[in-house]
Amino acid sequence: MIVDLHNHTTLCNHAEGEMEEYIIQSISNGTKYFGFSDHAPMDFDKKYRMSLEESKDYEKDLLILKEKYKNKIEILLGYEVDFLKGYMNSEFLKKKVDYFIGSVHFLNKWGFDNPEFIGEFESRDIDKIWEEYFFAIESMAKMGKFDIVGHLDLIKIFKYLPNKDIKTIAKQAIQAIKKSNMTVEINSAGFRKPIGEQYPSRELLELVYENGIDITFGSDGHKPEQVGMNLQKCVDLAKEIGFTQCVYFRNRDKKKISF
Repeated sequence: MIVDLHNHTTLCNHAEGEMEEYIIQSISNGTKYFGFSDHAPMDFDKKYRMSLEESKDYEKDLLILKEKYKNKIEILLGYEVDFLKGYMNSEFLKKKVDYFIGSVHFLNKWGFDNPEFIGEFESRDIDKIWEEYFFAIESMAKMGKFDIVGHLDLIKIFKYLPNKDIKTIAKQAIQAIKKSNMTVEINSAGFRKPIGEQYPSRELLELVYENGIDITFGSDGHKPEQVGMNLQKCVDLAKEIGFTQCVYFRNRDKKKISF
C-alpha cells in the first residue's frame, strides 16, 4: 500500500515492537508514505497514552528514523488525538506536525471500544448510542483542529449495530467532515476485531464518496506484523466504490496521490 498513516508505538502502553520494526515492515509492503500517529498526551485515561514529556522522545526518535530511511520511505509525524471535551490540550494541537488524527474513543468517559466496558452496550438503547457517537464525530469535525477522521464508525467494533439506517444517523457528521475539509481514513484494524471488516463500512464509505470527501489509509498497527495487514482489502473496496486517489499530509498540507 502506498500510504499508511495510522500506526502506534510502545509509548501508548498497549502496543509492541520497536519503531524501526514497523518501518522495516512498511518498506517490505511497498509503502511510500508511512506515518506514526500514536495517542497524544491527555489528562484522561493516562495509562493508554504517552505523557507530555514522552512526546518529546517520540518526536526525536521518529526524526532519527526519518533521516535513516529517507531514501527508502517517507516517515511522517502524526498524533491520534482523542476528542473528549474538557480534556483536550489546545496548546498541544498547535504543535508542528504532519497531521492530527481526530478520533472518538469515549462517550461521556465511557471507553466503548475497551472490552472491559462492553456491558454498557447491553444496558442502553443502541440507536441512541450510535446517535451520540456520530454527534461526537460531528462536534469533532466542527472544531477544525484535525486533518483526518480516525476509524469513522469505531462504535461498531463489537457488532452492536443500530436498528435505524446508518447513513441517516451519520449524515450530519459526514456533512461536517466535508465542510471542515477533513479526510476519512479507511482503517484495516476492524478486520482484527469482532466486527470483521474495515472502518468505515461500505455504506458509509459510499456516503463519503458521494460527498466528495478525500480518503487515506491506515493499518492502526499495534505490532509490527499488523502493519499493512488487510490494507489491500481496503484499497480494493475503495476502487470498487470509485475512489482513484488518496491523500497524505506533510506539515498539515494535504497531498493527493493516485492508487
